[in-house]
Amino acid sequence: MAGSVQQAVTRAIVLWYPDWPIVAARQALELSDDLPVALVEKGVVFACSAAARADGVKRGLRMREAQSRCPQLEVVPYDPVLDARAFEPVLAAIEEITPGVQPVRPGTCVLRARGPARYYGGEEEAAAELLRCLEGLELPAARVGVADGPFAAEQAARSTGSARVRVIPSGGSPAFLAPLPVSQLGLTELTPLLRRLGLHTLGDLAALPRVDLRERFGERGELAYTLASGLDATAVVPRTPPKQLDRAIEFEPPLDRVDQVTFAVRGTAEQFVAGLTKAGLVCTSLRVEVTDESGRVSERTWLHPRLFSAPDVVDRVRWQLQGAGSIDSGLASPIARVMLEPAAVDDIGHHEDGLWGGGADERIHHGLTRVQSMLGHEAVVTATIGGGRAPAERQVLVPWGDRPVGVARADRPWPGSLPAPAPSTVFEVPRPVAVLTEEGTTVEVTDRGDVTAPIARFSPTGVAADARPVDSWAGPWPVRERWWDATLSRAMHRFQLVDADGTAWLLALAGSGWFAEARYD
Repeated sequence: MAGSVQQAVTRAIVLWYPDWPIVAARQALELSDDLPVALVEKGVVFACSAAARADGVKRGLRMREAQSRCPQLEVVPYDPVLDARAFEPVLAAIEEITPGVQPVRPGTCVLRARGPARYYGGEEEAAAELLRCLEGLELPAARVGVADGPFAAEQAARSTGSARVRVIPSGGSPAFLAPLPVSQLGLTELTPLLRRLGLHTLGDLAALPRVDLRERFGERGELAYTLASGLDATAVVPRTPPKQLDRAIEFEPPLDRVDQVTFAVRGTAEQFVAGLTKAGLVCTSLRVEVTDESGRVSERTWLHPRLFSAPDVVDRVRWQLQGAGSIDSGLASPIARVMLEPAAVDDIGHHEDGLWGGGADERIHHGLTRVQSMLGHEAVVTATIGGGRAPAERQVLVPWGDRPVGVARADRPWPGSLPAPAPSTVFEVPRPVAVLTEEGTTVEVTDRGDVTAPIARFSPTGVAADARPVDSWAGPWPVRERWWDATLSRAMHRFQLVDADGTAWLLALAGSGWFAEARYD
């Protein structure tokens, strides 16, 4: 029976690149190699460089503690998308020399050992070829492990030392794994319990009966036994190489006018859309990457309410280049390269016209897109409701086709916000007004939140001579925001008032000045 289990175990090659998230961040942000760097996720260190570890920074530390240990620490938010995108060229390069690569996570991938070993003349020769492949990408610190099962092969890759390659002979995985700590299993919930039971190494765990572990811990216990015993029969499932849907165009010499670049990119945009159509896809989110002659890269992701056509793609390139300028304006630096990449795609069948063609929504979309193409990206906007305490803060205008980004969410609780019904006229800039007592003095609010005198007269123009009698009023309702930030903090008292003409107003007293925020028409 033992022989049949060993035959089911896959001989695997694992390529592991230490500190890959740090490597990806350095490439993207052009950080110095000797600069201590920490990637932070939710206020906790996710990964750190060797220079940071030398000063006591480690994974799992809170950001404040990490900065106290290493004051010169460069803190960067962890971006998993950037992490995966940076590893994609590595996978593509490996697939050029040997097929069948399966990504495990960014920085780690696994292959079946049989094919590369037969082609290159042995497992060590195949591992050396993988290392040479990554050296060609200027990634010299890769490690390769070969063993029975992907788990043992990854542990071999992580324990190569200066040799960079470690091959565990066939059948030797149990002995190799035995002295390793149980934390290497990656079962965070199970590891503390195993230690309390006196099981500190994988060998201790493998010495127990499989049935007992399954009865005590369920499927997690059986998985822990399988990995610790070197019986990992996880199949290596090669990935399907992604279709090359992106398109790029290079300019030699670089072009220094917006209209020149726009005209030159039309053919590439048509090829880009044609490639998506051939693959049965449409692009709903487009990433445009522009590189100038000095090597600086400007990238932006554009959204679309339906799908990008070739003219839409050209428009986005033009808008990204010209900014606030015009189509015939010059550029600060000549453009050497433009790349178009689909950031999000959808099945083309979801965007086909109906039996009787497009409806009213389709005609509206084409009309607004045409106007936007002629006048500019921000010339056609749609209104959406954001979060906030003041009516003006909740009014958000978004360019047609974009989704609100960086806008406070309206469904969150906003203590101190204005209850329904909302005013019908909101002033973009609050208007100065005069709120007076019967004697003609300005009404104020004390530190205890009481008005100094009842409100008797009100002037919407701010001129006391224009004041009219007040029918009714209510308030004050204090609002204090961002008290922890001296530059953004705001404190005011809000009132509602109805003048003698029956017009209702939303007023605010900030400091000693009265303002009208909105009017209830």
